[in-house]
Amino acid sequence: MTSREKLDVARQLAKLGVDIIEAGFPAASMDDCKAVKYAKRPRIHTFIATSALHMEYKLRMSKDKVVDIARNMVKFARSLGCDDVEFSPEDARRSDREFFYEILGEVIKVEATTLNIPDTVGITKSSEFGKLIADIQANNPGIENVIISIHCQNDLGLSTANTIEGARAGARQLEVVMALRCEAHVNGNLYTGINAKHIFLTSRMVEEYTGLRVQPHKALVGANAFAHESPCAFYFWENSKKDGMLKHKGTYEIISPEDIGLERTNEVGIVLGKLRSILLVHPCLVVDISGCHALRKRLEVTITVLFEEDGYVLHEWPCIGENPT
Repeated sequence: MTSREKLDVARQLAKLGVDIIEAGFPAASMDDCKAVKYAKRPRIHTFIATSALHMEYKLRMSKDKVVDIARNMVKFARSLGCDDVEFSPEDARRSDREFFYEILGEVIKVEATTLNIPDTVGITKSSEFGKLIADIQANNPGIENVIISIHCQNDLGLSTANTIEGARAGARQLEVVMALRCEAHVNGNLYTGINAKHIFLTSRMVEEYTGLRVQPHKALVGANAFAHESPCAFYFWENSKKDGMLKHKGTYEIISPEDIGLERTNEVGIVLGKLRSILLVHPCLVVDISGCHALRKRLEVTITVLFEEDGYVLHEWPCIGENPT
């Protein structure tokens, strides 16, 4: 993204109600560095890997050296006049527990204000992650004076569940992303505790600026998030679902599109399915099953249909569905 686009996104995130924005990677971009230089409430985020695998093969450093670097990074950040310094032990989940507690204790001593616990490779199950956060609080003197943050990757699709478990266990900062724009495997997404009316607009802004498309079935912000389809091959209950949706959206939608700032394109809001399989199952059910209801609603939107002709239209509908031309 350009500097202007990043600023637009930052302002939109503020409207969304985000408390803290990790604004790019200033160490890798002079533009990012200039953009955050005059922030009114600055924070510096420091990190170093703490798992045996990372220390041996990536850092090629001893445990003592890693602890020394972690301490010095936090001390240097504080010496710059920054009162808010975050520290992350990369690959925390796979780190030796005693060493992990040791390095957290050392950065607390030099006044790190936020400890961010990352599940760097997304390997942790929800119950394990919640216990990890609880154990950190129980085994680190001075932990009550810092904010515990969590950063859950989504390699195994567990980021949202792990983020919720971490919050339940006492984490007060949840590091999340908008519209899939993050690292290789993405974190949990922004869904709660914010001004939800700005979710959709913020997602679309990030999508447009980055060129990274949100998958169609992504919860809430995907193109098909509020689409409901029941083609002929589906079972009766799928058609029943569509029928329920048409009668009252709350039957199958726990969140309304309007809640996240999205307007329905039409009253129907579903994809029409075919009826032939339903006719074969039980002809008497046709009148109230969703395909008929959907067709009726669609026709109401486009043209006026007399009720006495309704039966004829529905009778022809299976053929129309199979031969759209």
